[in-house]
Amino acid sequence: MIGLWWRKFSSTAFVAFCGLSVLLALVPLAFVLFFVISQGIQSLSIDFFTHMPTPVGEAGGGMANAIVGTVILAGLGSLFAIPIGILSGIYMSEYAGSRFASMIRFAADTLNGVPSIVVGVFVYGIAVLPFKQFSAIAGGLALGIMMIPIIARTTEELLLLVPSTMREGALALGATRARAVFSVVLPAAAPGIVTGVMLALARIAGETAPLLFTSFNNRYFTSSLTQPISSLTVQVFSYAISPYEDWHRQAWAGALVLVMMVLICSILARLATRKIEGMASSR
Repeated sequence: MIGLWWRKFSSTAFVAFCGLSVLLALVPLAFVLFFVISQGIQSLSIDFFTHMPTPVGEAGGGMANAIVGTVILAGLGSLFAIPIGILSGIYMSEYAGSRFASMIRFAADTLNGVPSIVVGVFVYGIAVLPFKQFSAIAGGLALGIMMIPIIARTTEELLLLVPSTMREGALALGATRARAVFSVVLPAAAPGIVTGVMLALARIAGETAPLLFTSFNNRYFTSSLTQPISSLTVQVFSYAISPYEDWHRQAWAGALVLVMMVLICSILARLATRKIEGMASSR
């Protein structure tokens, strides 16, 4: 009896400890969301999304240039990272046992752990200093480098989950290995790959350090890829350390917009994951 009572007690205590750990992990998130939403919601308005920043010392204005700049930078990073990341993931899954695939996998894992400021300094050295010009292209390159390992590893894992019978069936019908991968295996894993892309976008949405070294900032609206361009993260940073109360208010609003962007990416990734689970359970 004592042994049975002790097993039940230890099991209940362990479950309770796990639940308490989850609550403790959610506390910082709850506080961050509370402060960002409570402070930022008061400053959000139509002007914030449609107006440009006002001159120093004047109240009002918005972050229209920073919002557009963030979309441009994320788009450039995606154009650079998605093809490279997906093709790398395909190679690692198709040649999983090769030495070169192991090297790519190790490089992706290492790159994923490199601090973002190091990536920014690297891109500064290869894309800013030689041309003596901050630019949107350099900023997109820095963000793309940070996206590549996430997309590559996600693509690899999702392709490995595709049943081998699908590939074998395509090969039995006379398809080449490349055709079998791109016409059968890759479409089957597409929802999961989309999940990886969304997670990568959420990863780069809040990055500031690499953009300070690459795209810098621009208080004016520009869509030129060869000029400095504004972004929400850098704009929020600049406003937050300023001595003006109105800029502090707008910094909170910008932070709220960033949080909402990350939340949307996370929701889309979760929806894609549920679709994968539904497809897997129906097989």
